[in-house]
Order: sequence, then structure tokens, then C-alpha cells
Amino acid sequence: MSNAPADLLYSKSHEWARLEGDEAVIGITHFAQESLGDITYVELPQAGDALAVDKEFGSVESVKAASDLVSPVSGEVAEVNAVLEDAPEKCNSDPYGEGWLVRVKLSGKPEGLMDAAAYEAFCATEAH
Repeated sequence: MSNAPADLLYSKSHEWARLEGDEAVIGITHFAQESLGDITYVELPQAGDALAVDKEFGSVESVKAASDLVSPVSGEVAEVNAVLEDAPEKCNSDPYGEGWLVRVKLSGKPEGLMDAAAYEAFCATEAH
């Protein structure tokens, strides 16, 4: 089980989006951080950078592997979680809270994302 909160939307690349008006907060899922192991470094875009749905926007590195971050939404980065610069482990300890990655001013309505139930079912097919 990936413990997916019901108020979020999810991508097949294991990023989540919390819609807040015309913005979305983006992070990686519990399933992703658990698969990666202890996260040691997070590379994120800068405020003002453009994100496009299904395009890379950064990466996370862990003791096991490095993984690209793929945007679940399109828009402009409004804020980057500066806490992760000194504490990337927040992605592990609180992936749906303090471990968020970026806040994005949306350029359109997000499409093609899964609700929590669909994401849980998807994760069940990915588990080893």
C-alpha cells in the first residue's frame, strides 16, 4: 500500500499534486520515496521556471538511486521548498507535508491524473 491521501491527484511517475485554487503543490509519493530509500539530495527548478506536464523538472538522489522528477502539471514555478536544500530527508519523513517540492501557478486544468484509489491500484501492479 502506498498510503495515498484522498485529497491529492497522482501521476504514473509517482508525483502528487494538491490543487489549491489556481496553484498546485507538487511532491513525490510515499511509494516513490520508499522505493528510492533515504533521499540525500534534491535538485529543483527556480521560481519563475516553466514546467510542462510529463516533462522532467528536477531530480532526487538517494542511497539506492537517482530519479528524475516529472511534472504532473503545466505552469510556472511560484515557490520552491527551500527546506529541502539542507534537509532532503523531509521527502522521506513527510512526503505529503514538509517534503513538498514546488508550488506551481497552473497554466491550465490538470488532466490525466489519478485519484487516490486509482493510484493505489496502480501501485499494486508496480510492487515487487
